[in-house]
Amino acid sequence: MATDDLRKDLRAAVAARQELGPEYEAEIIDGFLERLDQRDLQRRAGLLPEPVPGRPPVKPPSRETDPGGLALAIISIVAAIPITAIAADMMGKTGVLICWIGLVGINYARTLARRR
Repeated sequence: MATDDLRKDLRAAVAARQELGPEYEAEIIDGFLERLDQRDLQRRAGLLPEPVPGRPPVKPPSRETDPGGLALAIISIVAAIPITAIAADMMGKTGVLICWIGLVGINYARTLARRR
């Protein structure tokens, strides 16, 4: 069963063949077959899920569909500046250490939750 990515690759190969002409046909076909082989190797290595007939392919989550991790990292860095200053003023090095353990812990917990 062809996936959306394979369909896009095939359409791109056909469009390239139409633009470039028959003299580049062998190279276009070889490039498409190499991408198919690469995809097969990734599937065999367990990097891609096996297709299930009758069910659409499972796409791994991407940063484009879930930008929350990047937003949390940026907010953590911005918040870390005043939090570190306050912790250093009130408790010294121990306060800074505790504050940064908390910030790292929040980001780590987000990463673990994202993998589920």
